Parts: sequence; structure tokens; C-alpha cells
Amino acid sequence: MSLLHNAGAIEMHPPLTALRAFEVASRHGSFSAAAEELCVTQSAVSHQIRHLEDWMGAPLFVRGKGNRLSLLPHGAALAQTLTHSFAEIDAACRRARQAKDPPSLVIAAIPSLAVCWLIPRLTDFRRRHPEVHLRVVYALHGQAIDFADVDLALIFSKAGPPRLDGARATPFLPGASAPVCSPALAATMRRGEDYDLSDALLLHDSGVGGWQRWFVRADRPLPGAIDGPVFEDFNLLRAAALAGQGVALCPLAVIADDLRDERLVPLSAITVHDDSGYYLLDSPPLGSATHAAAKAFREWLFANRDNADPVTVPFASAGN
Repeated sequence: MSLLHNAGAIEMHPPLTALRAFEVASRHGSFSAAAEELCVTQSAVSHQIRHLEDWMGAPLFVRGKGNRLSLLPHGAALAQTLTHSFAEIDAACRRARQAKDPPSLVIAAIPSLAVCWLIPRLTDFRRRHPEVHLRVVYALHGQAIDFADVDLALIFSKAGPPRLDGARATPFLPGASAPVCSPALAATMRRGEDYDLSDALLLHDSGVGGWQRWFVRADRPLPGAIDGPVFEDFNLLRAAALAGQGVALCPLAVIADDLRDERLVPLSAITVHDDSGYYLLDSPPLGSATHAAAKAFREWLFANRDNADPVTVPFASAGN
């Protein structure tokens, strides 16, 4: 069925391809960015939006200088509704696909937790839940978690639980960090029951602030040469410490396996970053199959955490 508008035929229903192009363009404020997301040419996006405006019988954007786009009020209202609607369609399609497949679970984890804690234990989860297809992806610090693509996320927060719209945050591991190094390097710094860090090469994963706070809290004089090598990623910092290149401040709960197997040696019970921590994020509700898989993973995750041997550091005096 069609409606006649002027000399041409106009669809009864709004053109879905044009609506999608409009939603993406309005979200980015740019035809070129929309074209990149949709994997089409900029002219194709422009053509689709002209088609939609023809169907509407009214413009949706005000075109400014330099091809800058400003939504008209009715265009902004339409864009907001479309963004919500397309998100619901995407979620519904994901649930429909999962209905015919084995339960699938996508876990996003920051690299440090994935490499040091999660991956070494995943064999146990697969043995207990062979029916769950597990996919592990990176959660990069500072980047938002898209729960349209991720079911659960393990992230780091510097100061208390993260606050994310629609997400539930559950404390997982503490972030308290202490000086550690390889056993061979520790032997060169041993002074009776203590370790002398005054001449140690200090390793960093961001800046020198962590070490400065540690020396203040430990009531020790700050070394003159505190500017040791900086490693952009925690896993690089840990690798340097394992290789005996220096002393690193590491979260004890994350490197618990290294401490237990004596690949790294704790040099003090004094910690910093005590207000930081690692959290499990989820965004219920999920589809029924995914919900069951997520529940199984949560229970397994916290059982492994709670059954682990506690991290102990045999240097309890305030001067250590």
C-alpha cells in the first residue's frame, strides 16, 4: 500500500534503513562518522537522510558551517526514541540467537586480573560447567562497558564501587598493594628480618605517586632516585618484577599465585591503594539461558575467591 505525495509514491511505513542512518548520524553528529560505523559511504548516509526527510515532509537537522549538524527539536525527540528502540531490537535478536545455541557467556576482564587470576582458574570452571560456552575479552580501564555485548565484567576502581547506570557492582578483590620482587633480588636486600629498599630500583606502572605514598606510610626516607622505569600495563610491570629487574608495588590479592609459588617475594606488610579494588559488574536481566550461565559463573568466581589461601605477609611491624 502507498500514499501519493505530490507526483511520487511515498511509503506508508517509515523507511527502516533511513531511520538507522539517521539514528547513527544524530548520535555522532556527523555524516562521515555515521558512514564509518555503518560501513557505507558518506553520500549513502546523506541520501538515506534526505529520503527520510522527504518521507517526513520536514527537515530533521540544521546544517551549519563545516557540515556540522544540529538536530531540530522534533529530530532530537525522534533520535532519542530510535536509539532506545534499536537497542531493544538488538537485545531481542541476541536473546533469539542464544535460544538455539548452547548457553554462551561473555566475560570482560581487565588484563591484569585476566592474566594473573582468572585464566589460570578457568579450567576448573569448564570442567564444572561444560555446557557453558565462555568468551573472555578485554575490559580496558577507563572505557565504558557495553552490556549489549558483555554479560559480566571484572574491572578496577580506584576509590570505592564504580557507579554505572543500570549496572550492579559487587566487590571482588581488594587492591591493597605492597612491594614485591623476585627471590634472587630479595636476597640481596635482606637485612636481618627486614629488607632495605633505599638503593632498590623501583618499578612503576603509572607515575611515582604510589611509591611516594608507600615510603611516607612506612615512615622511611624517600630515596633520592625514585624515578625508575615506567611500564604502561600492569602485566608488563609484573613481568619486569618476575625477571628480577626491580621492586614493584603490586596488588597482593591479584598476584596471590606468584606469592604462594614464591615467584615473587613480599618485602613489607605496609600497603597503599587500600581504598582501591576489583569489582564484578553485571546488568540484569539477561535471557534465561544466559542468566543461568551468569549465575553459575558468579557462584564459581566467588567460591574460588573465598576458598583461596589468604595472602599473608610475614612482616607485620610498622617499621617494615
